[in-house]
Amino acid sequence: MLLPTLGGCGTTEPETETESFPRTRHLLARPGSPTLPAPIGESALGLEVGRDGLLFVPRAYDPASPLPLYVFLHGATANAESGRAMSYLADDDRAIVLIPESREATWDMIRGRVGPDVAFLERALQHTFDRCAVDPTRIALAGHSDGATYALSLGVSNGELFTHLIGHSPGGLDRVEPREVPRVFVSHGDKDRILPVWISRDEIVPDLTELGYDVEYLQYDGGHGLPFSVAQAAAEWFLA
Repeated sequence: MLLPTLGGCGTTEPETETESFPRTRHLLARPGSPTLPAPIGESALGLEVGRDGLLFVPRAYDPASPLPLYVFLHGATANAESGRAMSYLADDDRAIVLIPESREATWDMIRGRVGPDVAFLERALQHTFDRCAVDPTRIALAGHSDGATYALSLGVSNGELFTHLIGHSPGGLDRVEPREVPRVFVSHGDKDRILPVWISRDEIVPDLTELGYDVEYLQYDGGHGLPFSVAQAAAEWFLA
């Protein structure tokens, strides 16, 4: 089973900023005591018309027993549907799954700016924390392709929130001053013709290791598509 093969080389020209957003990468949302009912099963976030996102809450959810949170960021030109396979974690009553969508075709950092997507991710996380009891010691930020680049780059800036970072076939790593040191899982197909495997193998993994991160690296036989078995291996690593 494959999650869709997505583009995302990060070659889109930067666009002119037309809206005012704080140019920050720091997320302030934190898990706490929910104040609203949890939307059991699958639900749209309902935060925006058009590009929005999905939330999956296990049927057996109990607010007295906080669950891990798995956040998945799609690749370029995709949407929340591309990460739907990861809802198996909620179906198995093991984790809450949040899949937000980028404001445009891909994530803002890839387009040379930071702001709109960070702001929306903040809202999506707060929406989740307001409704669901989340275990603060198990929060993963994962992604594929452009989403992986964004997850790793944004994740190192928010290590106080994310305990685990997962990047499947990332296109790079924006090295910034890390906050805390979450554990990291990186995977890449050895036949990837969109974002070559050496990006992860020879650059991202060594860079993260040099910064002091505990990195699990998985190189597999395949192209740019994300095999479900690889996504599952990363999720199981997170939940172990």
